[in-house]
Amino acid sequence: MPAAALSTMATRLVFLTESLTLFCIPVSIDAFEDAGDKNGASSEEKVHVRVQQRNGRKCITTVAGLADDLDVKRICKAFKKNFSCNGAVQRDEEAGEVIQLSGDQRTNVKSFLVDQEICHGESVVLHGF
Repeated sequence: MPAAALSTMATRLVFLTESLTLFCIPVSIDAFEDAGDKNGASSEEKVHVRVQQRNGRKCITTVAGLADDLDVKRICKAFKKNFSCNGAVQRDEEAGEVIQLSGDQRTNVKSFLVDQEICHGESVVLHGF
């Protein structure tokens, strides 16, 4: 009789064999893996556009993952002028230079980056509610 799976958990698989012995096999599941990560650019080449709730109705849009050879300050200045919002460039150890914009500007940022040919549409990932 083949081994039959008893239960599947997020962290392990438990099997029951003929001799009624239990053994566990660890399973690695990436909860943060995006569905579109399998084709196209890798996660290092993607531009992540997130929205963060501040207080009440206020929110901040962050743009991270832009290429190092781009002038991030000029891109931030263009965002501020085109979207009529405030913005700043912050330095982060993990993500490099991150653009912060006031308000929910996710769709505006994606359309701007694609229209100005700064990055391709499939390399821009929108996060948030």
